[in-house]
Amino acid sequence: MTTNRSAAESTVDHPTWVDDLLLAGPSAEVCLRLPDPVDRGTLRRLVAEAQARLTGAGLRPGGAAALRLPPSLAYVVNLLATWRTGAQAILLDHRLTDHEVQGALARLTPQVVVAPVRSGGAALKIFVDVTEGVTAYSDRPAGSPHAVIQLSSGSTGPSKVIGRSAASLVAEVRRYTRIDGVALPGERIILLPSMVHVLGLVGGLLYGLHAHVTLVPPDRLSGDAVLAAIAADDTPATVLGVPFHIGLLASTRPTGPLPQFKRMTTGGELVPPAVVNAFVDRFGVPLGNMYGMTEVGVIGTDLHGWHRPSIAPAPGITVRESTTGELWVSCPDSPYVGLSDPDRWADGWLHTRDAGTVDPGTGLVTVRGRLDSQVSVGGLKVDLTEVEATLAGLPGVAAAVVVHDGDITAYVQPDGPLSEEVLEKLLAERLAAYKRPRVLHLLDRLPRTTTGKLVRSTEALRAATP
Repeated sequence: MTTNRSAAESTVDHPTWVDDLLLAGPSAEVCLRLPDPVDRGTLRRLVAEAQARLTGAGLRPGGAAALRLPPSLAYVVNLLATWRTGAQAILLDHRLTDHEVQGALARLTPQVVVAPVRSGGAALKIFVDVTEGVTAYSDRPAGSPHAVIQLSSGSTGPSKVIGRSAASLVAEVRRYTRIDGVALPGERIILLPSMVHVLGLVGGLLYGLHAHVTLVPPDRLSGDAVLAAIAADDTPATVLGVPFHIGLLASTRPTGPLPQFKRMTTGGELVPPAVVNAFVDRFGVPLGNMYGMTEVGVIGTDLHGWHRPSIAPAPGITVRESTTGELWVSCPDSPYVGLSDPDRWADGWLHTRDAGTVDPGTGLVTVRGRLDSQVSVGGLKVDLTEVEATLAGLPGVAAAVVVHDGDITAYVQPDGPLSEEVLEKLLAERLAAYKRPRVLHLLDRLPRTTTGKLVRSTEALRAATP
C-alpha cells in the first residue's frame, strides 16, 4: 500500500476538524433546507446522536463505516458522525446492486454498515426521507488511513479504490474559498449532484458547511423545481450540477424574473457550445465550468465563462502536459488504496488519462477528452472495461466489446442460444442502471485483427452488425 503512515494509525489525526471546519457557527444559522430548515445547532445534535449509534454498533477510531444511503439528512449526519469518531467513511452509491455492494464490503471490511431501514419519496426526489439502520460487519481496523474511500467506476485492478485523507479534504475546502465565482457566505447553493461523488461532496456539502452557504436541494429533479428553489429566497443562488442538469434548465421557461440567480456551475463532461449558448440566452447568467477528479477534487475552474473551453488551475494545483498529450496534476501522495499503477500515479503526479493542452503563456488548461475507457453518463463515471468484463463473464457469452457512441453500446458474440432479454436480466443483477448498455447487438462473430485481438473500432463494429 502506498501511504505515508501505517493503516494501524488513526484514520484522522484530529477528528475535531469536523467541528472546527464544518459544524462551527451560530446555532440558529440555517445550513440546509430539505425543504424544512436545519440549523447548525440541530445538525450538531443529530451528528452527536448518530456518533453514539455508530460507536454503539462497534465503530472505533481507525475503523471504517460503509454508508449505503441515498442523498438525505441521514447521509449527511452519518458521514460527519463517522469522521467525528475518527473513522473512515466508505461511500457506496445507493444505486449499486447488492452484488456490487457485497463485493465492495468483502474487499473493504468496514466495522459497520449504515443502510436504509425505510425510505420515502418519489423516484425524482433529490433528497429523500430515510430512516437508517446500523449493522456490525467486522472487527477489523480500516485498511488504509484515509478519511474517505470512494469507488471510481468499479472496474477491476488495484487503482479503482480511491482514498483521500482529512488533510486533503480540508485543503480542498479551503481551496474553494480562494476560487473567484464560488457562492459566498450568506448565499445559497442549489445542490443537484450526488454527495457520494466529489463535486457534490466537497464542492457542495463540505464547502457549503464551511463557508456558511445554505445548501438547498430542490424538491425534485426537474427544471421547474430548480427554478422554484432559486425563487424561494431573496439571497443570491448558485446552481451546482452536471451537464445533464443544464438541459433541464435550458428547456424550462421561467415564469418571471429571477434576480436571485447568480450563476450555474457544472462539472463532468464537456458542454457543447450550442448548449452553453441556449442556457445563457435563456437566463442571462454565467455558465461556469469546473474540472476535477475523484482522486484530487477540483483541478481547475472557469466560473465566469471567460475562457471556455479552457479552465484556470485551482489555487495550489499544478497542471502539466506530458509528452504524449496527457494532462498530469500535482498530487503529493498516491490516492489509490493498494498497489498503485505507475501509469496512474508516479513521483507526485496524477496521470489523469485526459488528453489536453496547457498554454505556456497563460497557464490555461484545455481538456480534449478521455484517453482511456472511462465515459460520463449523466455526470456519473462509467468504465467501459468493467461493463465489458461483466458481459464477457456471463453464461452464454463468448466475447464482448463495449463502446460509447452517444450511448453505451455492447456488441456480444454468443456461445450458444442467447437473447437480448436474458442478457438484460443478467446485467440488471450485476450492474447499476447507469452502467448498463443502452443498446445490445448480438453478432455471430465479433471482428478481430489478424493477431486475434477484438476490434474496437465503432465503424468496424457497426459494419459487422446485421
